[in-house]
Amino acid sequence: MSDVKTMTRYKAWADEVFLARIAQLSEEQLVAPQPILFGNMLRTLHHSYAMDRVWQAHLLGEAHGYTTRNPDNPPSFDVLHQMQLAMDAWYVTYADALNTETLGQIVEFEFIGGGDGAMSRGDILLHVVNHTTYHRGHVADMLYHCAVFPPTTDLPVFLRENRTHGV
Repeated sequence: MSDVKTMTRYKAWADEVFLARIAQLSEEQLVAPQPILFGNMLRTLHHSYAMDRVWQAHLLGEAHGYTTRNPDNPPSFDVLHQMQLAMDAWYVTYADALNTETLGQIVEFEFIGGGDGAMSRGDILLHVVNHTTYHRGHVADMLYHCAVFPPTTDLPVFLRENRTHGV
């Protein structure tokens, strides 16, 4: 299995495990002000989802409709949770359909903040995984301040737990 396929599966697993823990929080905890650009846990999670959608649109060659990396008015956590799991499933399916040639294809796009960009499909997928991991860490830090311990979502744990599934 290619690294990209493994990593998209890792992202889906880590998001599922992590969001299950977040689901235990109250609405007040999710939207409590935090010293982070996004303002709170819910908006940080929404940012991650929104950027997954932006990169999905780039991969598909379609408009994403976002004008900011920090969109206002996130959906409820329950809705966002389901949207994120569906998005992760899309990325797994998308990665599975790629071969070595298509992984290397260059995708041209425009950054939300302006400017042209170009990355291979494989690099975009790795970025999506890395970006979510980065912000999962932000939210994990916020969980500690709520006296909630985040689940372990390290890659070696995923690999150990999924060894029998061909990952």
